[in-house]
Amino acid sequence: MDISTRIGEGKFNFRTGVIAMDDERVLLHKNEYDEHWALPGGRVEMFESTGKTAVREMKEELDVDVSVERLLWFTENFFDFEGEAFHEIAAYYKVRIDGPIYKGKDPFYGKEGERVLIYQWFPISQLSEIELYPAFLREGLNDLPKHTMFLTIDQ
Repeated sequence: MDISTRIGEGKFNFRTGVIAMDDERVLLHKNEYDEHWALPGGRVEMFESTGKTAVREMKEELDVDVSVERLLWFTENFFDFEGEAFHEIAAYYKVRIDGPIYKGKDPFYGKEGERVLIYQWFPISQLSEIELYPAFLREGLNDLPKHTMFLTIDQ
């Protein structure tokens, strides 16, 4: 059971983001109907560690095995999405891809339940040119922290 619940006027999420890199590129995804991009990942399940969530989500969505390398960011994020207020706690892990995955320039597809997810490798140097959320990633992925950082984000 995902840790995501409606509380009062908003929604609380507990999420893991996955940072998969290939040379100077990072893997991003979006729902087929969204305008913005995000890191792959998903909601943490009850009694599941955030690191295990990273591994599970990549297997579910892309059928690829990954190994967690390290936690880069732990965030508390306040934002609106589709007219709803969110309070989200998220762990962002850098991972190593252990299995075959498409590494070309074109978009490719994965699934999350019934939803189609669009994936694409983006040059890190060009992240400022795309709509990427949370927005701190546009700069943060250019200069990965040497130690885990805690961020509060109010978008």
